[in-house]
Amino acid sequence: MSDIFDRLLILRSPGVGPVGYQKLIRQFGSVAGAADNLRNDVALCDAVRREMDVAAENSVQFITDDSEYYPVSLKNVKNHPPVICVRGNVETLTRPMVGIVGTRHATATGMRFVAELAENFAGHNVVVVSGMAIGTDTAAHRGALRADGNTQTVAVLAGGVDYIWPLENESLYWEIVERGAIVSEMPVGFVPRTTNFVQRNRWVAGMSQKLILSEADLNSGSMRTARFAIDLDRELWAIPGHPSDARSCGPNSLIAGGVAHLCSGVGDFFQTGEKNVKNFVQSEKNDDCENLILDALGTIPVSESVLADVVKKSVSEIKRVLVVLELRGLVQKQNGGYIRL
Repeated sequence: MSDIFDRLLILRSPGVGPVGYQKLIRQFGSVAGAADNLRNDVALCDAVRREMDVAAENSVQFITDDSEYYPVSLKNVKNHPPVICVRGNVETLTRPMVGIVGTRHATATGMRFVAELAENFAGHNVVVVSGMAIGTDTAAHRGALRADGNTQTVAVLAGGVDYIWPLENESLYWEIVERGAIVSEMPVGFVPRTTNFVQRNRWVAGMSQKLILSEADLNSGSMRTARFAIDLDRELWAIPGHPSDARSCGPNSLIAGGVAHLCSGVGDFFQTGEKNVKNFVQSEKNDDCENLILDALGTIPVSESVLADVVKKSVSEIKRVLVVLELRGLVQKQNGGYIRL
């Protein structure tokens, strides 16, 4: 525990974050060397001891970035948190992870879709990561908790790992503690500020191998999480929505811009009987299908089932491609069918 005390002593020093932490260790040659220069600060030492005592009383663990339990993907992020606080099952952090994020003002349909995705990921031994906000985040966590097991979901908090926010999700918080993990880089008992939520979003993206964006307007925090995922070279997926709904602007723009894969359901990631996530590989087949559909359409509406028969593809694949073409402004739905624009 002396090593944890030394690390926290450095991190809890005013103005010291991950960058300053690493700089001090390089300057003094070791964690102990850097901490030695802070031991005369009685107030700081007392504050760290109090935090460690409260953590112990609440079964909060401190996980360092050289621990086997530290999330591998997060460790590879530049300036990652040197120490994270964890409440729950630390084994959860050793599993493959997918982030699922979206608006707090999600539609009932959107939340059902997200919950189904999350349940399937958790059922295939992939941990679902989100931020425990109301709306999309809640649907993701609760969907994952519908699957069996005790390592199903991770909630990344902007405040201390013991600070439950929003209060509406108190019961969800304790379910995650029981069957997953609550994670934060902030001190135990810390009350979050606005900037902490932005950094929280970065860690959601950083912990995940894949990130799925559900409903989100263009200026939302979830879109910022998607941008973090792009910057961190994570595999980005987006769930499309109706163009007239502002909550669809975020995911639709990412799909139209070619920076996110279109997520149409669990079939994008799993096959029957498969226990691992499929590697998504783009191929020329998608482009071929788009061209075949465009060639089959004219000014008279054609139904999805007729298109499937004409181009010799499944109806589900036809629907998926039609969404992409509609977002690009190449086709339009009219009278139960599609026309080419």
